[in-house]
Amino acid sequence: MPERPDRRPQPPSAAKRSGWRRPASPAAAPPSLPASAPPAAPAAPTPPDHRSVIDSAVYRDGHRVASPATLAETFRQLREEPDGMAWIGLHRPTEPELHSLAAEFNLHELAVEDALEAHQRPKLERYGDTLFVVLRAARYLDAQEEVDFAELHIFVGPDFLITVRHGSAPDLSAVRRRMEANPDLLALGPEAALYAILDAVVDGYAPVVEGVQTDIDEIETEVFRGDPAVSRRIYELSREMVEFQRATRPLVGMLHGLMAGFAKYGTDEELQRYLRDVADHVTHTSERVDGFRQALTEILTVNATLVSQQQNAEMRALAEAGFEQNEEIKKISSWAAILFAPTLVGTIYGMNFESMPELGWSFGYPLAICLMGMVCISLYVIFKRRDWL
Repeated sequence: MPERPDRRPQPPSAAKRSGWRRPASPAAAPPSLPASAPPAAPAAPTPPDHRSVIDSAVYRDGHRVASPATLAETFRQLREEPDGMAWIGLHRPTEPELHSLAAEFNLHELAVEDALEAHQRPKLERYGDTLFVVLRAARYLDAQEEVDFAELHIFVGPDFLITVRHGSAPDLSAVRRRMEANPDLLALGPEAALYAILDAVVDGYAPVVEGVQTDIDEIETEVFRGDPAVSRRIYELSREMVEFQRATRPLVGMLHGLMAGFAKYGTDEELQRYLRDVADHVTHTSERVDGFRQALTEILTVNATLVSQQQNAEMRALAEAGFEQNEEIKKISSWAAILFAPTLVGTIYGMNFESMPELGWSFGYPLAICLMGMVCISLYVIFKRRDWL
């Protein structure tokens, strides 16, 4: 198998700054060129102007010194500021834009591919002196009573920070304003901006946690009230908590990984304090989300039990109603049979015929009455013994 070419970013003093930040001198011209020919300087790629560039700025010592309108202008301004830092914010950028950034800042092709495709799990990867961070931001939508998740990709290098958003959250403009209001912190470099973004994403989890807690309280009330639509709501909220777990659990390991590299990469003490605080908040949020999933599982079990009990009660009520109906039918049938005998005799002797037995007999009428009475009494005794009456 052929070896994969080395695409790791080089130190600032190497290919990136010599190739893009400083034009080549005439002495560096190839010997094959004529003496009168000017030296060929590498041309920076010209990225397209696109609305995906939300904000782009160049900072020096924590202060904004330029606000370029395009990526090409940002690249030029950064080359003119040897000690500057570029902070570029993008929203759903195009493939040419990301490739122009990759060429300018020597970004790894795998990280660029992940940023293009999105739908990545939260992670932190290091490619040479460049960090690639994937975060899952969340916000609670009060009107829909649901959690909305968005993906954020961050490239952090020695003199640049690039954010690629694939959703409406988080509001990085607020993070930028907060950092610009604290130039001493922003002067610590791209790592300070990265930790501020991490803090904003984690702080954005707090309203989601409160909203979910309110939903769970409402669901508990609906369960014991017997709301038939509560099962669907439990299922949908459980799915959202699975997504929430996928967003928060990896962050715990990511932040501990960053903290483990404090000594190796010489992280400023102030930034270390910020990161420890963010790690504490992430751990607390992750524990709350785990508790929500457990609570929803228990609520679903209780709801299934209550539904089963309600169904059993309805079946029992139907059975009792059927039993009572059968008893009434028995009584009606018994009385109908009792009344059928005299009706039959009376109907027969009520016919207008002259030649009928016992018509001229003086005891015929009393005998008919006695016969009807005996039949009725006999039937009554029989039905009474069988508990039909």
